Formats: sequence, C-alpha cells, structure tokens
Amino acid sequence: MTGFLFELSFWLAAPVWLLMIFAPAWGPTVRIAGSPWTVVPVLLVYLALAIPVFPELWTAVRSPDLDTFRDLTALADGAGAVWAQVIAWDLLIGQWMYREARRLGISALLMGPLLVLTILLSPFGLLVFLGLRAARSRRTTRADLAATGAGGAT
Repeated sequence: MTGFLFELSFWLAAPVWLLMIFAPAWGPTVRIAGSPWTVVPVLLVYLALAIPVFPELWTAVRSPDLDTFRDLTALADGAGAVWAQVIAWDLLIGQWMYREARRLGISALLMGPLLVLTILLSPFGLLVFLGLRAARSRRTTRADLAATGAGGAT
C-alpha cells in the first residue's frame, strides 16, 4: 500500500502541473491554479503515510538532526510521507509561480520549461523564477517611472 500511496501523491498533483504548462491561458486552468485546495488530495495521502509513523515523525521534527531524519526516511511510510509533503509544497510553489508569471506578463513559453524544472528540482526552479521575477519587476518599475516622467531625467 505504501508504494501505491507514494506514486499516487505525484499523480494527484500531475493534472494541475499539466494544465499550468500546456493550457496556461485556459479559463479552468486559471481557476484551478488559483486555488490552494488542489493540494488537499496530496495532503490526505501525506496523512495516510504519516499517521502510522507519527512517533518517528514527531521525533524528527521536534528535535531535528540528521540521524533522526535518516531513521524516519528509512521507514517506507516515513519516506513516503516526506515525498508527499514535497509534492504538496512543490505544487503550491508552482501555482504561485504560475500566478505571478501571469500577473507580470511573463511568457507561457518561458514558464512552461521553468515549471518543468520546478517539478523536477523545485529549489532550482524557484530560484530561477525569483531572479526572473525580480528582473521583470525592476524593468516594469523603470518603465512606469519613465512613463510618468519621474525617471530622474533633468
């Protein structure tokens, strides 16, 4: 059962990722990606995996150290629970990136590969996006200042 739940956590999140990557402008995608409720099915899988190893999980988070965390992930349910948690948080990060990209007018052709990177290696994807977002925000601010004549020109 643990192996099934491990796999299920990804497949529950995959449709949202596919919509954000392949149908970013479609009305239902905007609505779905705007909802934090998309992670609830993955979090239910997390609970199913975490509850049987709750004492070990609590020990690992109450007093974290590498050996305690290693002990938790040596248990199939413990590793599965950590995986489901990663899938849920990655999905939330991806949804935020998707919404921010739309707000800032970042091209879907750029965001598609960036969202794929985020699925695979979310810290890298998030860092690249944060850099892109900062650059885009700076450029937008400069353009706004220039348009209002407050760009500091004399």
